[in-house]
Parts: sequence; C-alpha cells; structure tokens
Amino acid sequence: MIAALGMLAGIVLGIVFQPNIPHGLEPYLPIAVVAALDAVFGGLRAYLDGIFDDKVFVVSFVSNVVIAAGIVYLGDQLGVGEQLSTGVVVVLGIRIFSNVAAIRRHLFHA
Repeated sequence: MIAALGMLAGIVLGIVFQPNIPHGLEPYLPIAVVAALDAVFGGLRAYLDGIFDDKVFVVSFVSNVVIAAGIVYLGDQLGVGEQLSTGVVVVLGIRIFSNVAAIRRHLFHA
C-alpha cells in the first residue's frame, strides 16, 4: 500500500513541478518508468499475497530501473538502442500484466 501511495505522490509531484529532464537522459526515462511500474505492481501483488518485504521491494525497484537503463545504454552503444528498448518494454509489460492479473484474481476472486 505504501508503494501505491508513493507512486501516486510521485505522479502528483511530477505534474505540479514539471521537472526538466536532461536531453541525454530522455531515452532512458520511459524505460525507467516502466521498470519502476513493474516493481510497484510486483510489490502490490506481494502485499496482497502476504509476502511483502520492504527491503526486497527497494532492491527490486532500484535494480529494475538500473538494469533496464543499462540494457538500453548498451543498445545505444551497439547501435540497436531502439530494438533493445522495445524488448525491455515488452518483457516488463508482460510482467506488469501478469502482476495485474494476479492482483485482479486476488481482489475479485476471479
């Protein structure tokens, strides 16, 4: 629940303050957001399953973002940044939908 509230607070703060992202980091922002959303939905699923651990959540959150950005950086260095970005988004998207489906099953027993 804390993760969901933190995500909501982050969204509100982002809308209010509208931070400027350096041009060099712009390709990594969407990937970082998708990776962070994967960690948030995974944390919410773990909370509903009764196995949430805040240390695991923080490590998952940070490592998801760092690894996803690292993969995109590597792709940029190899000249295939767009393809690896798409791959990361697809993989994390599948994980997000899987977690959301588990959350839905838990909440609605369906």
